This record gives sequence, C-alpha cells and structure tokens, in this order.
Amino acid sequence: MTLQQEIVGNAMQMAVVNLDPGQTVYCEAGKFLFKTTNVSMETRLSGPSGNGGRPQDGGGGGMGGMLRQAMGTAMQVGQRMLAGESLAFQYFSAQGGQGTVGFAGVLPGEMRALELDGTRAWFAEKDAFVAAESTVDFGIAFQGGRTGMGGGEGFILEKFTGRGTVIIAGAGNFIDLNPADFGGRIEVDTGCVVAFEEGIQYGVQRVGGLNRQGIMNAVFGGEGLSLATLEGNGRVILQSLTIESLANALKKAQGGDKQGPTGGLFSTNVG
Repeated sequence: MTLQQEIVGNAMQMAVVNLDPGQTVYCEAGKFLFKTTNVSMETRLSGPSGNGGRPQDGGGGGMGGMLRQAMGTAMQVGQRMLAGESLAFQYFSAQGGQGTVGFAGVLPGEMRALELDGTRAWFAEKDAFVAAESTVDFGIAFQGGRTGMGGGEGFILEKFTGRGTVIIAGAGNFIDLNPADFGGRIEVDTGCVVAFEEGIQYGVQRVGGLNRQGIMNAVFGGEGLSLATLEGNGRVILQSLTIESLANALKKAQGGDKQGPTGGLFSTNVG
C-alpha cells in the first residue's frame, strides 16, 4: 500500500500524509505537527522491525520470547541514545476512514520522500529522519573509527531498509548528484551530506597535506581539516546549509561570534 503524502511549503517545508484505514506511519519524537481526530497516536521505544509497526508480543516464546523482545528494544534504545537520536517513536494509525497527519523537520529547509523497493538501503545524517511507513525499518549505522573521528558528522548515520516511503529533512536547499556523473567521486563539506544510497562509498580525507597550503586551507578556508568523499554509482542528496554555519550566523547576529577570522579550524562548534 503506497503512502499518500505531499510535501508543501517553501523555506520550512512540511509533509502532509493521508493514511488509509489500517495503515501506520511512524516518526521520531518531536517531528509531529497535527493529525485528524480519527488518527490514533502511540509512543513506543521500539522500532517497527518489519512487523508493520505492531509491537512484538512474544507469543509462542513464553518468557524467553518476552526477554528477547525486551533485550532487542534495549539494544535499539541504546544505539539511538549513543547516536544522540530521540529515544522514542510515535506511531499513527487511521481508524474508521482516511486520516491525515502532518510532520516537519527542525530546521529551515527542504524535505524529500524516498521510495525504498527492498533492494537498496538508504543512509542519512543524524536528525534527517522525519517519518516513514511501518514497513520501513529504522536503524543506526556506525562508520569505521578512522572515518568517524575524521569526519565528525559522518560517524553516525541513520539507516533505512525494507519497502515503502521514508521522509527526510535537511537545511537550506537540496541538490541531487551521482558521483558517477563526475568521474566517480565527489568531495563535500562534511556537514552538507544529507543522504545517499547503499553502494555509495563514504569516507573522509584530510584537506591538503601538512604543508603551507594545507594549513592555510584548514585554518582560513572554513572547512577545518577534513572533507567527506562519496564514490560510486547512486543517488546522493546534499544540502546548501550546514548546522554549524547556521549556528555561527545566529551567534554573530547576537554579538557572540567566536569564529573570528580563521574560518573552520578554530570556530566554535555548536551542538
């Protein structure tokens, strides 16, 4: 059953989802805006795990099944806590007719509905997830130590698998690219990556060498020491506004700018 949704608005978009009876959509806590009265709302710690958004009842497994369910939920919550994500999900189901639910991200920018066909997963930056059909599984993917420590934003990613629609949000405007159209590889500010398909290789590289120009790039160029690299053949979604640049602009407007003239390396990293 395809999720009926429409993304509306300009500078701060929102997703309006129409649910058929029995259809369930879930969101990260804090992304819900409004609903019609015939749509029920339930908050749970557990993700959908491919069971249509219904909580597992441990049936047939007795105490062992309940224990496995509890341990699975605790592991999911622990991963989300480590990743700095919301600990709970909110589930919405229509009853007695079609219902409507509205969702939005937390920053001024665009939203995008991704359609998963079960063959490829999607990866997204932290906090990009807004809502998804209950047939889409939400998980946390941890990049390797070298990549994560070098990349900052890229260390922890959201992972979406299964079939159905998942809605993500970012800051500023989106641009869709395929590294294969640019020689197979693109280099990006680490804060500009919103999402990419499975099959794209994500990495982090130093900006220049440890020489005069490399130090100039890092200190005065505004990018710090690293750039994200995306290689392969598949969809990549980038955003025009980074959270750090927005935070620094707000601080500067309030007279509290700590960035100074040296750009990225010595800037105050908010959040």
